[in-house]
Amino acid sequence: MQRPIFIGHEIFRHSTYGRWHPLRVPRVSTVMDLARALGWLPSEQFITSPRAKPAALINWHTPAYISALQRVQQQQDVTEQDRKRHDIGSVTNPVFPEIFSRPATAAGGSILAGELLKDGGVIYNPPGGTHHGMPDRANGFCYLNDPVLAMLSLRHHGVQRIAYVDIDAHHPDGVEEGFRGDPDCLMISVHEARLWPRTGPIDNDAGGNAFNLPVPRGFNDSEMALVRDALILPKVAAFQPEAIVLLCGADGLEEDPLSHMALSNNAQLDVLRGLMGMAPRLLVLGGGGYNPWSVGRLWAQVWGVLNDLDAPEVLPDAAENVLRALRFDGNRRGKNPPEHWFTTLKDTPREGDVRDEVREAVGILSQRLLPGA
Repeated sequence: MQRPIFIGHEIFRHSTYGRWHPLRVPRVSTVMDLARALGWLPSEQFITSPRAKPAALINWHTPAYISALQRVQQQQDVTEQDRKRHDIGSVTNPVFPEIFSRPATAAGGSILAGELLKDGGVIYNPPGGTHHGMPDRANGFCYLNDPVLAMLSLRHHGVQRIAYVDIDAHHPDGVEEGFRGDPDCLMISVHEARLWPRTGPIDNDAGGNAFNLPVPRGFNDSEMALVRDALILPKVAAFQPEAIVLLCGADGLEEDPLSHMALSNNAQLDVLRGLMGMAPRLLVLGGGGYNPWSVGRLWAQVWGVLNDLDAPEVLPDAAENVLRALRFDGNRRGKNPPEHWFTTLKDTPREGDVRDEVREAVGILSQRLLPGA
């Protein structure tokens, strides 16, 4: 069996959305550095992500929008039309030096993954996961929509039947826009109820192929285990996909500043373990996550799980030094981080009662028919 491939790039090491933006924190570079410090990332398993060319991006995005992103990067300024039509230059989607090249690099990795998975395999592209991007505008920190582009790339290379599973705290409104009503694309999203973008209610099936599960605040490991075993895994198994795309956002973790869920990183990793082997192709993307320690600790373990490697109970000095070097300025969580954020990757499980509203919602969706059934 071919070993899993990690797609990354150094552009993410110093690129930031701005001093006070949630994406001011390093994420991809932390995962790369941790994986290397643990001896998990030999050069033969690493590919430097290409930057997607405009011709590839307009497979879904409009030419006018891609041209606007390129012009804004060059000029570092926006017009009123850029703001009104494309939402470029807003508080959430600010102008920054790599406003085109950074998202185009993440998208390039996802498009490449679709090509490399033509004959099967496992690929991890942690820069990917920008699931809010819309065809003609930026949306929710996402200037492009690399999950949509990845699935279109899979389709271009002969892979028709795709299961998209999203366990980010936020609903993937852009992906739903891209594959609404497609009977060969199963979409499952587990996201916090009433959290931005406030889409994805349980009764929204996106034309028949989406299973949206909004979950309450304080959503815990025991509740995610129920969702995994009673909804995600049975639906994916019954769908019999040729490829699975998992968006493994870290913003559902208890330490994240932008959501109100209470998961440990064990919950996401157990979803990943359950999905592995259910299709001949697996693409894992990053997604949300705005605490640099919780993101790095989860996403590094994702790479470990894909390679059947267990995180050590106590990190070696090189890996610990990576985590101790992180800063989280402007957030109270950065002032006195707990010691285990530096010395371990594994969280203590955060189990609890499975609330009736979660059971009822899972029951409703478990009875819903698959697309094309």
